[in-house]
Amino acid sequence: MTVRQRILFLALLALSLSLNAQFGKNCEVRQFKINLLQPGLEYEMALGVNTTIDIRAEFQWGLNPFNTNIYEDIQLMPAAVGQYRYYYNFEKRQRKRRQIYGNSANYIAPTIATFLPDALALDDEPSQGVFGYAGMVTGLQRSYNSGFNFSLDVGAAYYLGSFEGGIYPVANLSIGWIFSEKRWCVGK
Repeated sequence: MTVRQRILFLALLALSLSLNAQFGKNCEVRQFKINLLQPGLEYEMALGVNTTIDIRAEFQWGLNPFNTNIYEDIQLMPAAVGQYRYYYNFEKRQRKRRQIYGNSANYIAPTIATFLPDALALDDEPSQGVFGYAGMVTGLQRSYNSGFNFSLDVGAAYYLGSFEGGIYPVANLSIGWIFSEKRWCVGK
């Protein structure tokens, strides 16, 4: 090999290692999950090295903001939920030889949810208007080779709709299975 070919070879090798380090070690490209505790479907797609967008259509346990005492009534209601997750401990988990398959890591995420307006009833009459929340959560997700998956996140959100809005807690626990995935390089 000539000097020029060696330089070109080393440059291409360095570029490929750089690309692998940047894109190929953390987030799954995409995964579909089925949730059992909050029945529904979930789709998570990688946007970057440590970031994903997570979208869920499910029946979610939630506070009923139409009651005067919001904590008095927790109901199962249809919801669409979105999160922009930033996973902050992939590298630490890998250093400790823990698995990161299925985005097994801790995260912080802005979160939004929209609930079907007619899903809630107050005094046996359907609620009117839009109901939802926007806030911030921190959480963890763990996935196993069998496909079993769970995630837990907690935080606070501003609830808004045809009632007096306010900041209230948010907590989600999802237990289910990954039934379809597109894996990138997820480390060792």
